[in-house]
Parts: sequence; structure tokens; C-alpha cells
Amino acid sequence: MEPIFLKPVFKQMIWGGNRLGTDFGYEIPGDDTGECWAISAHPNGDCQVKNGVYAGMSLSELWNDHRELFGNTEGDRFPLLIKLIDARADLSIQVHPNDAYAKEHENGSLGKTECWYIVDCDADAEIVIGHHAKTHEEVKEMIENKRWNEFIRVIPIKKGDFFQINPGCLHAIKGGTLILETQQNSDITYRVYDYDRLSNGKPRELHVEKSIDVIEAPFVPYQVSATRETGAGYERQNLITCDFYSVDKLELHGTAAFTQDKPFLNVSILEGDGTIDGIMIRKGDHFILPADYGEYTLSGNMTVITSSL
Repeated sequence: MEPIFLKPVFKQMIWGGNRLGTDFGYEIPGDDTGECWAISAHPNGDCQVKNGVYAGMSLSELWNDHRELFGNTEGDRFPLLIKLIDARADLSIQVHPNDAYAKEHENGSLGKTECWYIVDCDADAEIVIGHHAKTHEEVKEMIENKRWNEFIRVIPIKKGDFFQINPGCLHAIKGGTLILETQQNSDITYRVYDYDRLSNGKPRELHVEKSIDVIEAPFVPYQVSATRETGAGYERQNLITCDFYSVDKLELHGTAAFTQDKPFLNVSILEGDGTIDGIMIRKGDHFILPADYGEYTLSGNMTVITSSL
């Protein structure tokens, strides 16, 4: 059994930049590349396997035809989606629905719970998380009267910060930020406000009514309770465990052995290089350790984010 390496899918965006090329060494389609869908089986970006007996298959095919690789996890689609996002300019102010709302209003789609790990950001970078309205009625009034400066909650960020974005939480990445996003396998986003920008001469579509429907008020910041485990040559931190995923950060300095005991483990190398069971890995690699992979050994100096169910 070997790690399943995946070929990323890239998305050009009005707010995208070139750091997925300069920082990660990917061959990007242009200097407006906003997203790298690194581990994805979504119809809008289905990653291909790069190596081994399944080379050339898409992740969705692997999920449908070889469910044993994923611990025979139930479900009609691969449950998670891992992205790198390079925001050169501000993203729109947005919110996601939960599963129940998305199923009813978005043709049976999953809702979208997600989390952000700040890979890098400008010295004075900020992020939009939440709002200042006290009630749902005030949410509606502030949006309809375009009281954006009073409404939107902006906070400073630094490299290594972590945020959980539950459905109903107003949010936006701002320019100068590079993040790794772990999310449910969904592409449903409601735009509340887009700074009156034009794309191809026209404003981008907004989803104001649906946004008002799903924004939760008042905003309650999510308290991330990180647990740490230190061993010879590594420190591992659980960033979040919720109903949809568990995300860990691993700082490796040397050689350490671990056990893959999850239905499957998504692995993203964010900094450095090294090996897994003798196979070379480097910044920008993303792979899945399948069910029953068992013991594995990592060597090198690396920052790694893993996710599982």
C-alpha cells in the first residue's frame, strides 16, 4: 500500500494572484490564480491520481469504485475538500448555508462548514470573521441599508492562526493572505457584498436574500481549543475536531513514526521537505493515506496539515 498523490486543479479568480506559482512551485494558469483544489472529488474540480495502480483515475472514481481505500465510509460523495487559497485582493463578504438549508435550496448539495489555517500573510493583514449586529432583524437592516463599516467585523491575523467557519458565520479573506482551507465537499457560497466590483464589466452576482436567511445573529466567536502532543522530533496540535472533520498541524524536525488509524488521512505539506516511508515529499504535495495504511515514518523538516473524518 502506498500514499495516493493527487494532481491539483487550479481556479483563476478576480482576486487571485501568483503565489501558488512562486511560493509552491505549481504550474499555474495565470497571475490571477486564486485557488488550488488540492484534494477534491467535486464536479467543479476532480483531482487525478498521479501515482501507482490508480494513476489517471479521478478521486471521485476512486471513491465510487474502491470504497475500501476509505474505510468503507458511507456517503454519495467524498466528504472533504482541501484547498490552498491565494488572495491578492479582498474576497467578497460571504456566508455558507448548513446541510439542511443547502439540501432544500441548492439541489441537494451539502452545506459548507470550513476552517482556515493561515499559511502566510502580510504584516498588517486582516480578516473578516463575523458581524456586529445584535439580532437577525438588525442583520437585515444593516445589509439592506449598506451599513458595511458598522456591520462587518474585521480582526488582525498572523501566520499560523486558525479559524473555524461554521455555517451562518459571515466571513472573507482579505488581500495579502495565503490559506489552507479544509471544508465539506461543497461549492455553495452566498455573496453578501462584493465592494461594488465589476467582473467583465458587470457586478458579480449577489445572494442577499439567502445570505440574510442563513446569517446567525448575534455572532459568537468560535473558541478553538488546541491540544498539543510532543514527541521525539515532532510537535502535533489538534486544531479542531467537529462533526465534519478533525484537523491536525504537525511540525516535524527529524524522524518520527505515526499510525494511520482513520478511515483515510488527507496530508498537505505546507513548508519544507522530507520523506514518507522513503518517498520524497516537499512543500506543495498533497496525498491521501488510505484505510489500513498502518504505521508510517516521516523524516525531514516540514510543516504538515492533516485532516480526517
